[in-house]
Amino acid sequence: MTDIDLGENPLALERQVCFALSIASRSVIGIYRPLLEPHGLTHPQYLVLLALWEQSPRSVRDLGETLCSEPATLSPLLKRLETLGYVARRRRTGDERTLEVSLTDAGQRLRTEAERIPYRVVERLGLDVEELEQLNAALHRVIEAARH
Repeated sequence: MTDIDLGENPLALERQVCFALSIASRSVIGIYRPLLEPHGLTHPQYLVLLALWEQSPRSVRDLGETLCSEPATLSPLLKRLETLGYVARRRRTGDERTLEVSLTDAGQRLRTEAERIPYRVVERLGLDVEELEQLNAALHRVIEAARH
């Protein structure tokens, strides 16, 4: 078939990258759940806030591109974050077609509390920061390779 040697059993479940990524993703997101619950947040909502803490305001389109999410997926997340008082949505002045999302004062204040979350996750995982940075870099290479 190809020159790639995948060994005797290329379909072994434990050897599948998709399986490992799926289990790792669910497991790591599970670590975030109790850290986010006191703030009424889900992991996808947290990701939106992370993007807004980097830059606010942002258009829904920009958020979608940054988070690799469709607007239809983002809309309910943004509505819930608005209900929680963390973000505000408004039509862009001068361009009514563009919906902008910005942090509220409560959303800005939440950032200070959220700064503890990455430390708690690293502690819970029990891996060195260097190992996690290498893993993150490898995952970004996988993401880029899968996009092409």
